[in-house]
Amino acid sequence: MTLDFDEILNKSDFTKDDLIFLLNAEDEFRKKIFARAAEVKEEYIGNKVYYRGLIEYSNRCSKNCYYCGVRAGNKKIKRYQLTDDEVVEAAVFAHKNKFASIVIQAGERSGKVFTAKIETLIRKIHKATNSELHITLSLGEQSEETYRKWFKAGAHRYLLRIEVSSPDLYIKLHPLNKIHDYQTRLDCLRSLKQIGYQVGTGVMIGLPFQTIDDLAEDLLFFKKFDIDMAGMGPYIEHNDTPLFQYSEQLLPKAGRFDLSLKMVALLRIMMKNINIAATTAMQSIDPQGREKAIMIGSNVVMPNLTPIKYREDYLLYQDKPCVDEEAEECRGCLEARIKMAGAEVGYGEWGDSKHYKNNLHA
Repeated sequence: MTLDFDEILNKSDFTKDDLIFLLNAEDEFRKKIFARAAEVKEEYIGNKVYYRGLIEYSNRCSKNCYYCGVRAGNKKIKRYQLTDDEVVEAAVFAHKNKFASIVIQAGERSGKVFTAKIETLIRKIHKATNSELHITLSLGEQSEETYRKWFKAGAHRYLLRIEVSSPDLYIKLHPLNKIHDYQTRLDCLRSLKQIGYQVGTGVMIGLPFQTIDDLAEDLLFFKKFDIDMAGMGPYIEHNDTPLFQYSEQLLPKAGRFDLSLKMVALLRIMMKNINIAATTAMQSIDPQGREKAIMIGSNVVMPNLTPIKYREDYLLYQDKPCVDEEAEECRGCLEARIKMAGAEVGYGEWGDSKHYKNNLHA
């Protein structure tokens, strides 16, 4: 098995069967995957980790995804939306602390009022920070016209997580209606690439009904779609969602975390120069979850800049860490974690995807 394993791990391209084999690896074989991923990261990405200051703009959502704590059908949470001043203040904090990049995230909504508000906020942020702050949006499915307006206003990156790349599994995790359509999700990702965004997507790992076969397909989906950045982590159930009824059937959290690390490592090996986030969900299971992800492939972290009074109302899943930390505390904590992982923070650097930049010059 050792010879076969080494031969597969050192391939230039993985097949689906290869990925299934590697995702099932245990003990010393698992360690070999992580060691290989660390080597690839060092060679193609280097030792720097980049901040994306996270602003959770609103928990209002028009969708009813079965896994999400802020789904429209959840009547137990208090809905909110930050004021323009609160958003700009958070962006200015990021700028002054040399984060160089922020992410504006919210529940999925469209409509003229919402899209115009986001366009205005992008312009206000650029004005307040001398256009020295790169802006990532994670605001769901929108029309191509809206994406173009936001891009023209100064948004640089867009994260639209597919959550699962399998159309069959997608149907099991969403209501069967027009606003939860797998093909629409794909069309939006294609529009974003065509417009010129640095495009990111991602999946949850350890979902009900999900198999190792599905996860292998997810990795191949990322490669085929030629993404610039990825954000993925373990599925963590929320007790106010329909999927919570399957909690007892899930892989234990430690198993979900381990699979998530393997997914990060294998994606780094497959797509050597993309940006990969060390997600907060990792830390919700393992206190050193983000450090472990950084050591085997991740190079982006997202300090939370959302005002504390709103944090408890933006729980996509249970046991989310850092909900009571001020932005300054979060910054210091993450810096320490990154140093513990043997890396350094790329202060004042946008940390654009090298994959994206290489494609621009291809």
